[in-house]
Amino acid sequence: RRQWTREREREKERRDIEMGREEKDEDDNNGGGERKLGDETVSPLLDGTGLVCVTGGTGFIASWLIMRLLQGGYSVRATVRANAEGNKKDISYLTELPFASERLKIFTADLNEPESFKPAIEGCKAVFHVAHPMDPDINETDETVTKRTVQGLMGILKSCLDAKTVKRFFYTSSAVTVFYGGGSDGGGNGGEVDESVWSDVEVFKNQKEKRVSSSYVVSKMAAETAALEFGGKNGLEVVTLVIPLVVGPFISPSLPSSVFISLAMIFGNYKEKYLFDTYNMVHIDDVARAMIYLLERPVAKGRYICSSVEMKIDEVFEFLSTRFPQFQLPSIDLKNYKVEKRMSLSSKKLRSAGFEFKYGADEIFTGAIKSCQARGFL
Repeated sequence: RRQWTREREREKERRDIEMGREEKDEDDNNGGGERKLGDETVSPLLDGTGLVCVTGGTGFIASWLIMRLLQGGYSVRATVRANAEGNKKDISYLTELPFASERLKIFTADLNEPESFKPAIEGCKAVFHVAHPMDPDINETDETVTKRTVQGLMGILKSCLDAKTVKRFFYTSSAVTVFYGGGSDGGGNGGEVDESVWSDVEVFKNQKEKRVSSSYVVSKMAAETAALEFGGKNGLEVVTLVIPLVVGPFISPSLPSSVFISLAMIFGNYKEKYLFDTYNMVHIDDVARAMIYLLERPVAKGRYICSSVEMKIDEVFEFLSTRFPQFQLPSIDLKNYKVEKRMSLSSKKLRSAGFEFKYGADEIFTGAIKSCQARGFL
């Protein structure tokens, strides 16, 4: 028993180290009352004592968000998807988080059955919708995948209205909703995009080099649009966070796809489909911090791009080979390598709201590599 306890303590310590700190910042741990945001003191929507719901709780982003919410004093209801085989899913990495025994409750729900989310949402002040349909049949059309995605989303939004307690709804969107904007700078021609830009599906489909499935692009765009329209029609505050590659440490047992993509050079996937001319990235902890920051703002509405690091493919190669020489990346002619062109992302709106990013490229890659090594992926 003592040995088991010591192992758990070491695991928690390791997680803190992976996050790039050995103790949490005072502002991050403020559990109530007014909080200082910049130079002004505001009364937040929630002050670290409210009840919130996080969908897709076992995923990379959601699990980290749950950890940060618990650390901040929130009570969390997390939804997880039941195993198709009926076997019990190991979610100990959630249930054994600090404060989980007192303030975390797990619910089983599935986007294919939107009504299943209602018990988890009842009584909550805010909902973070992070879940996205999994395991689509490879023969399914874009329309089929999109229909399932939007129907699940709409069911959750209706449950938010029925609860009569939800004040703010968060949808985790993707940078694919802005990357293919068309026009003089759109379609991957090197321009910068902000929240006013929406991808043009035809521009995406006409690209010679595509590294993302069309069903993902179409379904993400449709879901984000539907969420914003629903909020406007029904008086629900809807915030969408538009994120690029989310990288850094992880507490989930599986290898996050975005981490795999960002470390494609280290994993040796030069000939795979996971390479772009520009890597737009953000640290997982900055994503969670941004969500909580926007939760606690008295006013937050609409789209927010959350991207902090931009590196060209040759810069990524140079950085990784210099910073992590132990992996001995093989030399290749990157100039002649076929990659998907990507836009620059502007996070001006989020920064103007007072949010400050904490992590750069070194923390992003170091955290990801340490987690991969700890779990045997590297």
